[in-house]
Amino acid sequence: MTLRLPKRLLVGNPMRSTQLRETLLPRRLALPVYCSDPISSNAYATQEIILVLALGGASAVLLTPWIALLVVSLLALVTLSYRQTIHAYPSGGGAYAVSRANLGRNASLVAAAALLVDYVLTVAVSVASGVENLVSAFPALHSYSVPLALGFIAVLTVMNLRGVRESGTLFAIPTYGFILSVFVMLAAGFWNVLNGQAPVAESAHFGFSGTSPAGAAVIILLLRAFASGCTSLTGVEAVSNGVPTFRPPKARNASLTLVTMAGLSITMMLGISVLSTIAGVHLADTTSELTNVPAGYEQRTVLAQLSAAVFGNNSWGFFAVQGFTTLILILAANTAFNGFPILASILAEDRFLPKQLRRRGDRLVFSNGIVILAVIAATLIVVFDGSVTRLIQLYIVGVFISFTLSQAGMVVYWRRRAGETGWSVPLVGSMLVTGIGAVATSVVLIIVLATKFSHGAYLVVIAMPVLFVMMLWINRHYRRVSKQLMPKAGGITLPSRTHAVVLISQLNEPSLKALAFARAIRPSSITALRVDTDADRTRKLTEDWVARAIPIPLTVVQSPYRDLVEPVLSYLATISIGPRDIVEVFIPEYVVGHWWEQLLHNQSALRLKTRLLYMPGVMVTSVPFHLRSATPYALDRPGSGSGASGRAPSARENSVRSSSDDAPNLASSRR
Repeated sequence: MTLRLPKRLLVGNPMRSTQLRETLLPRRLALPVYCSDPISSNAYATQEIILVLALGGASAVLLTPWIALLVVSLLALVTLSYRQTIHAYPSGGGAYAVSRANLGRNASLVAAAALLVDYVLTVAVSVASGVENLVSAFPALHSYSVPLALGFIAVLTVMNLRGVRESGTLFAIPTYGFILSVFVMLAAGFWNVLNGQAPVAESAHFGFSGTSPAGAAVIILLLRAFASGCTSLTGVEAVSNGVPTFRPPKARNASLTLVTMAGLSITMMLGISVLSTIAGVHLADTTSELTNVPAGYEQRTVLAQLSAAVFGNNSWGFFAVQGFTTLILILAANTAFNGFPILASILAEDRFLPKQLRRRGDRLVFSNGIVILAVIAATLIVVFDGSVTRLIQLYIVGVFISFTLSQAGMVVYWRRRAGETGWSVPLVGSMLVTGIGAVATSVVLIIVLATKFSHGAYLVVIAMPVLFVMMLWINRHYRRVSKQLMPKAGGITLPSRTHAVVLISQLNEPSLKALAFARAIRPSSITALRVDTDADRTRKLTEDWVARAIPIPLTVVQSPYRDLVEPVLSYLATISIGPRDIVEVFIPEYVVGHWWEQLLHNQSALRLKTRLLYMPGVMVTSVPFHLRSATPYALDRPGSGSGASGRAPSARENSVRSSSDDAPNLASSRR
């Protein structure tokens, strides 16, 4: 009750299941919800290419646009392939659904593990990169990078708990603001170039201290740069995972959103890469790798240098680009906040993840998945100290594993279709696109593993098999439980006898209520059990028991170590029962209304019930006694008749009520 008001202020009022249709997304909101990650990656993809090429000197950095061209060509190919996936599997699931249907269970779980890891890293990298851009504009915040990142993750979590549509409306402004500000910067920059006034970056006069590589080293350097630039492909999968959340026609709207995203990303990445080369942006992992650097100089991001060169340092244009870049990089994590819970819910539905992940929360979103994603991503931020350079080494391995499996699965899908309907030109074209895409992404995967493995990608290579095995173990557990829960052919045999044991701490109203309820079920035997942890209180209870002449024997067991649980278990183990007998333990419990009252009462009953669950032949009944502070849920509502549903009480209910009414008369009524 106490926590309900803050929860409603943060998350909002609950929504009915029938309102699910109201949460479906139009294309204008689906773009910021599902595509903010690939769009925002333009803020750092070019920068990652330059950082790698810087190892080869100024001449290598000039190859940035050509590396970017290869990257966007691959992006176009993957987009065409996922467009087919959306139409073939409109129920969502992306690479997991495609692999499950066409490549088998193990391949689908590999794809799922890769995607789950990628979504976690998307949140960590996006938020860390956003903070890095914020620090570029306000260097005084550098020492607060990690707390800022954790704060942004908390805000994203709360917003996504409020619902997909509501968060999409809020996130639309930064996404479209970033797109507009970057295109204005590019247009102004290239206009100046055409007029003979090319922008000059603040780092244009810096040199590189390293020596130019030769032979095979050049090829390795270019492959590393290409692998780093492929970070711009992260998040493409999310649209195919989230098709069910689009407005009808779902597949068509999702496909158009994907194509729009690809067009924007391709244009921005090529523009930023070419303009940064013209402006002479020079970056390195550390300033020590640069020459002619003034004392105290702090490197700024590519977009920060370009916007300062085009609009002027600390101008309105500079702060507009930096502000929207920071926001979209942080909000790019929203792609994962939508993709991860949906994929986790599908896996939970297939019993490969805990079933709690398939349940929707108050706002019709998969709340458990959102919270788990936030916690893991925040942990990565702390462990890696919010460093984009360190986190990004872990980033795209999972992406290209899922890309490769998805497209390989689509090749099998089209081949199966051809076997059913015969070969046609469109079908051959579709199969050709997915086939080329599968080969291309598998080659990139090998490059990524080879160039990033020793830089941290090995952690992902370890994490994925662990997650794969965990999902298999969860599935095996659920199948084993389902088999055990199957009803037997002969049905369930009724118990021969019931032995009631009522736990008594002192003679009060809750204890008498528990004794009355135990008598109401008419057990074969009934015993009141007292654990002697205090000799004086035990003596007082015994005297009160005799004075009240309670017609139930009181058994006292000793507890030399003042423990409640073990003496009860030991006593129950001494009861001689037949194979069809049961022992029912009645535990009187206080019900309080405030959290602080709960702290004032010990939790021995909870510990005892937990242990009793593991004793075969023992059942536990909690007998609640509501204190005045508690607000009970009334079964009889005003104006509803005899019961909550307006029906007459059954004979069983009358029997229980009559027995309960006997509680005050325990002293005088005997069995």
